[in-house]
Amino acid sequence: MQENNKKLMHGYDVVLQACHDADVQSMFGYPITPTCEILSGWMASGKKCLQTEDEIAAGFAVCGAVLAGEKSFTASSGPGHILLQDSFSMAEAMRLPAVLIIGQRGGPSSGTVIYSQQEVILACFGGNGEGLRLVYSPSSLDELYLLTRQAFNDAWQYRFPAVVLTDGYMLKTRQAVDLSVYKDLENIPAHTLVQEGKIVHWPNIYTLEEELNDELSRAKEDFDKVGEEIAKAEIYNTDEAEYLIIAHGIVGSVAKMAVDQLREQNIKVGLFRPVTLRPFPKKQLDNLFVKNNVKKIVVVESSFGQLARLVRDHLAPEIDVSFEYLQKPGLGIEVEEVIEAVGYMT
Repeated sequence: MQENNKKLMHGYDVVLQACHDADVQSMFGYPITPTCEILSGWMASGKKCLQTEDEIAAGFAVCGAVLAGEKSFTASSGPGHILLQDSFSMAEAMRLPAVLIIGQRGGPSSGTVIYSQQEVILACFGGNGEGLRLVYSPSSLDELYLLTRQAFNDAWQYRFPAVVLTDGYMLKTRQAVDLSVYKDLENIPAHTLVQEGKIVHWPNIYTLEEELNDELSRAKEDFDKVGEEIAKAEIYNTDEAEYLIIAHGIVGSVAKMAVDQLREQNIKVGLFRPVTLRPFPKKQLDNLFVKNNVKKIVVVESSFGQLARLVRDHLAPEIDVSFEYLQKPGLGIEVEEVIEAVGYMT
């Protein structure tokens, strides 16, 4: 009889397990819905944890911890995500492997406290920099585990800050998962970034414009190389596709079900789901138009066009295709709505 290793777990439990399995040593954070259980769960684990006075302090504490050679992270949402941009801009400038777990919530301001996909642009390009950070968008609890593990590995291997961009729906979801199948995943170990007894000038402020331009150019070259290695998308049922649905995160799971139903009606539709939003899997998207006669792209998201902006920015300019949009900021999206957006109803 095959051993059953499935456990009922919430999304936030999956995040915590992934952090433990990644050998994370510390967390700094401030409670904010829908990520409170990550902070309280880490506290309950007995590992190093500090509830700071706000998210600004939490972000800079993570930067300090990784400089000292600790795997460290924070978790936040909405207004807290905004406050973290200061520290994450510094992490970009200094190439610090800080990790941030985000449970998106509806805005503007404090908005609603559970769900949206309105923090895409903030996660990818927030702060006063060029958005040289890694952003992952999981669509299931299994992928939430895997991408959290990957965020720590990639951050420490490539020395860019990393964001796992999820939402309240996924963090509050409870289902049976079997994480034992990932027991052989290896961790890239942390190491001290500042050597004891060695004086290092490690600026994130530059006297001359030329200095900053040179530093950014080097970082951008490194980031482009990283993109070639880790940019990833799920490409689903796109053979001979005439219609291409593009969605990410939990909405991508709904879109996949819509594709299955439409294919049962012999409608040639497929799904492109970016797993990494930054770097964006541009080559994989462009290649779909070489192999297929796609007539229309339907971008489905719980925001007013943040994913669509990324798609339009990265799609090769010579590709001539019409766009349709299903945009519902702060609201969940149903399978039937996706099917209707494509132009068909069962």
